[in-house]
Amino acid sequence: MTEGRRSDEELAAAASRGSEEAFRELVERFERPVFGLVLRIVRRPDVAEEVAQEAFVKAWKALGRFDPARKFSSWLFKIAHNSALDSLRRRGEQTLSLDAPIAEGEAAPEPPADPKAEDPLTVATYRAAGRALAAAMTELRAEYREILQLRFAEGLSYEEIAEVTGAPLGTVKVHIFRARKELAKNMKALGWDPETLER
Repeated sequence: MTEGRRSDEELAAAASRGSEEAFRELVERFERPVFGLVLRIVRRPDVAEEVAQEAFVKAWKALGRFDPARKFSSWLFKIAHNSALDSLRRRGEQTLSLDAPIAEGEAAPEPPADPKAEDPLTVATYRAAGRALAAAMTELRAEYREILQLRFAEGLSYEEIAEVTGAPLGTVKVHIFRARKELAKNMKALGWDPETLER
């Protein structure tokens, strides 16, 4: 009988005790998601590559402080998020805090009852609109690209996104709502009906 696949948290605990093999496995599991997240923020593949490597180095050095009761992916994405923002600041680019004030009277929208529920039409529409979606995403500001990446590509919960970005939960909900609205507007400008995308 083969040994079951170790969880991210188990690997992180082993890596914190000095296992380079365990950390290598974590890098293999997360190099693409971390690169994807960072790229959404910095928008340059060469810079994203550097920042992703920097994030893994920081994670390796900080493993002694990782709490195995927490989700490793959220902890790592937070390091990558902060590293990407640091990179933007070093390059003199503006960043907007996700903790920016919410417009007066604007309530945080509630997530759907089953956020994982997807009907075949939605899946087919997103597949068909893949290139347009990628183009529309590039038009969003970095903060919106990041939270959409965390929510829909990495599957993080609203709470986990709040942990990664350091923004309050209500703010995360509002920004995801606004990001989706802006993305739908961008898609419409590219000839795709946002109403179809929301179904």
